[in-house]
Amino acid sequence: MATANIVPQARFSAQARLRALQSDIMELILERGLEAGDPLPTENELSADLGVGRNTLRESLKALQALGVVEIRHGFGMFVAASNFDALTEGLTFRGRLSLRHHGQEALQLVEVRQALEAGLIGGAMDRMTPEQLAAVEESVLRMETLAGAGEHFVEADAEFHRRLFEPLNNELLISLLGVFWKVYRRIHNELGGKDPVDLVAVAALHREIYEAVAAADKALAAQRLNSHFDGIRRRITRAVAG
Repeated sequence: MATANIVPQARFSAQARLRALQSDIMELILERGLEAGDPLPTENELSADLGVGRNTLRESLKALQALGVVEIRHGFGMFVAASNFDALTEGLTFRGRLSLRHHGQEALQLVEVRQALEAGLIGGAMDRMTPEQLAAVEESVLRMETLAGAGEHFVEADAEFHRRLFEPLNNELLISLLGVFWKVYRRIHNELGGKDPVDLVAVAALHREIYEAVAAADKALAAQRLNSHFDGIRRRITRAVAG
């Protein structure tokens, strides 16, 4: 029997203990009512409260820092981290890019999630959109059209357009999640790179069509055009993995 790939049970047990300790630290933060930016107890206090050695504690704290739960400031102490979606962004980006080496399934699924969020929420955003906010959306479209006409990419204007569409919902978590999916989407888009060049003028025109549907207060058409907006990246992923 081959045993080269078998992980020792002791290693599994150590990993399970570390995960349990990470959960204990998060529970301690919640139970003590700590907020983002608040200092955590010292290493000595945490070791005593949780009944673990300092080396084990430090390993768990480093893992929590990578997850965006804890912030370690050398020379100052440990703090509850502010809202941070970097770990989620990097994890999803890696999975999406890795899938491009195979069948592209996860990359396509990430596009579907972003599509579902935007097409599903556009009606609610339109209900609350002020004339000033609508004008800001058009401003982003104009920037894209100007840059496309000059043959220049408009990554920032594109991100701004989608953010402005949903700002009327006044949902910071939503905007953060859309930002995560935007960054992941862009990294996948860049990974495809020169394999399948983008028609910048056509992409700007798609955004103009979305804006016009929103300006006309046609929710069904706005959702339909947002759905169509993602067809391009879906086709590019499919062609890339097929080739």
